[in-house]
Amino acid sequence: MSNAPLMPKATAVWLVENTSLTFDQIADFCKLHPLEVKGIADGEVAAGIKGHDPITSLQLTREEIQRGEEDPDHRLVLASSKVHLPEQKRRGPRYTPLSRRQDRPNAILWLLRNHPELKDAQIMRLVGTTKATLQAIRERTHWNSAALSPLDPVTLGLCTQVDLDLEVNRAAKDRPASLPDEGPTLVPAEITTAPRPRTEQEVFGSRRAAADEVEAPDIASVFAKAKESKAED
Repeated sequence: MSNAPLMPKATAVWLVENTSLTFDQIADFCKLHPLEVKGIADGEVAAGIKGHDPITSLQLTREEIQRGEEDPDHRLVLASSKVHLPEQKRRGPRYTPLSRRQDRPNAILWLLRNHPELKDAQIMRLVGTTKATLQAIRERTHWNSAALSPLDPVTLGLCTQVDLDLEVNRAAKDRPASLPDEGPTLVPAEITTAPRPRTEQEVFGSRRAAADEVEAPDIASVFAKAKESKAED
């Protein structure tokens, strides 16, 4: 059995009003009960529903309707859709064609050098690599480290420029803002909070104390010694 058309009741209303197909044919095509189709014809069912033309929506062809009108035993076949819906992206590692997998280490090296702000998960998402390979290239323990050369993953076709810009912008938002240069470092608190000397003695106390310890010469004894030495002469 084929799938039901879009808006089956509205399609049944149109077929009842615009064709001579039997109730069974319409019911089979729209996946409805024949009595429900009869109710539509009698105005008891789907009274407020506007008919939907399956020809303009490419669900039926005029030739298919004509074939059914000529043969009551013919079962209508839903036309194959010519509209291809985009395939839904699957979560998981990005698939990389075999022909481009050899360039993946070079792309990883390029990302590590040109966008160090990217996290490991972002690089893995962009080029479809593993944590072990990424770590080996970063630590230069990869088996082919000597031959690697940084190459832009966008030009290699491993990711799009849109994907790369998106990851870079995400990393920039997560990165803390750099602090502005405020000049030289501030003086330590123990210096700024130390008490300032207020008297000369506090500043020169040690030097003045040393000078005070020197005894003043006795003038009388000096003259007495001078007289004794003269008498001896």
